[in-house]
Amino acid sequence: MDTIHVAALVGSLREASYTRLACRRALAVADEYDRVETDLIDLRTLDLPTYNGDRDDPPGVTELLERVAAADAVLLGTPNYHGSYSGVLKNALDYCGFDEFEDTTVGLLVVAGGAYSSAPLDHLRIVARSVNAWVIPHQVAIQGASSRFEDGVLVDEKHAERVDTLGRRLVEYANIEPDPPTQESESNVGADD
Repeated sequence: MDTIHVAALVGSLREASYTRLACRRALAVADEYDRVETDLIDLRTLDLPTYNGDRDDPPGVTELLERVAAADAVLLGTPNYHGSYSGVLKNALDYCGFDEFEDTTVGLLVVAGGAYSSAPLDHLRIVARSVNAWVIPHQVAIQGASSRFEDGVLVDEKHAERVDTLGRRLVEYANIEPDPPTQESESNVGADD
């Protein structure tokens, strides 16, 4: 069996990000498997200007694309911003496309300060399907995040179990036989237009 590469794309720029903490936890669970390598893609560390298809990509974009393309499974983690996913994650995903995501397993995780958290998961599922990724049915929504973490640790058992399950599913489904292309992906002309 070949090495399985699992990455987490962290869609938060906050220093004390609950999203980053949850992504790290999921990757730690994935890393417990034999022949698994994990990669936390922290968007704070990459130079990603606002996407513009008329401009040459800076080195940070090249690094992002290479790291996402190298992954067999990618966890998309985001805070809930105004009922959707973060702009920084949207910008990173705008740089990506079929080359990075086609036939890749994708897991979804959203962290909300309040109770509302399902819409960002739906939005990310649509984006992933549009680039022909295979999205894991199990997803995670951590609501009321500040009460779920203590000293950088996810202490809420129910949510911790869901994050751990997501970490396992990223490995277990990393090489699933992909579905035929989705209608969304066949209609997606890509970022060149």
